[in-house]
Amino acid sequence: MNLKTKANGKRIGIIGLDTSHSTAFVEALNRPNPDAAYDGYKVVAAYPNGSKTIKSSYERIPAYTEQVKKLGVEIVGSIKELLTKVDVVMLETNDGRPHLEQALEVMKAGKTLWIDKPVAGTLIDAIAIYDAAKKYQVPVFSASSLRYATNVQETANGTSAGKILGADTFSPCPLESTHPDFFWYGIHGIEILLTVMGTGCKQVSRVHTADTDVVTGVWKDNRIGTFRGNRKGPNEYGGTAFGEKAVVHLGPYAGYEPLLKEIIKFFNTGVSPVGVEETLEIYAFMEAADESKRRGGIAVTLDAVMKKALSKKKIIH
Repeated sequence: MNLKTKANGKRIGIIGLDTSHSTAFVEALNRPNPDAAYDGYKVVAAYPNGSKTIKSSYERIPAYTEQVKKLGVEIVGSIKELLTKVDVVMLETNDGRPHLEQALEVMKAGKTLWIDKPVAGTLIDAIAIYDAAKKYQVPVFSASSLRYATNVQETANGTSAGKILGADTFSPCPLESTHPDFFWYGIHGIEILLTVMGTGCKQVSRVHTADTDVVTGVWKDNRIGTFRGNRKGPNEYGGTAFGEKAVVHLGPYAGYEPLLKEIIKFFNTGVSPVGVEETLEIYAFMEAADESKRRGGIAVTLDAVMKKALSKKKIIH
């Protein structure tokens, strides 16, 4: 979404200090000698309130607030106040449900916006956020950091294995009752899958047990990709891509900084490295997997869940 050519300055504001992503980004950007790739951007202010109901998130806020204050970040009392002090915004609230409301406030102020995963707490809200970005002419970028895990980008662009014929990916997949199953954490492995496979998944089916989920996607060109979500065992991320030229192992997790460098490029250019269509397909894939679970594991098309979501489309004011 190329709506602006460049941010007007290099002051970053953060919304939500209820996730380790916030502190990791502040530590990287505000260190005494930051990587030159960060081009002088600094986090100057933060509005700490993220999730109000998810204990594992909101109980982090006091400690993370103190941590970023020590790195020179001013704590403010509202998003409105934050927007007077910054040029661009990182929406880091761990809970996807308030993202639409928070993002609207930022976009109405004309600030370029990064939104951490999940884009929103529902597919309907994710669609609404991108509709609002178009309405208010504000660039928006969202992605999992696992999109930039070792070998993922090289595999996706054909460098490592040639044309991708199929892929199997995996990641931890704890569930959170307030969110669609994979929106909360399984998105990491699913984003690896769709990054290397590309857009065009037509249907998914899901096998669910207490400890494991396996989702099988069939693409329009008959390629097959699978995601395995684990709730027991090591917290590992990765996968295998099957290409015309080679079989490539994906991963391991490469930390937050490869993603952060892409965010800074986005702030400078106003061009998201991940298109709206691709982002929304990830969320439709996850919603279709939930629908498959509800219907006993039968195949569900992405077109069907998108049609249902669009029938309940929110009007952006």
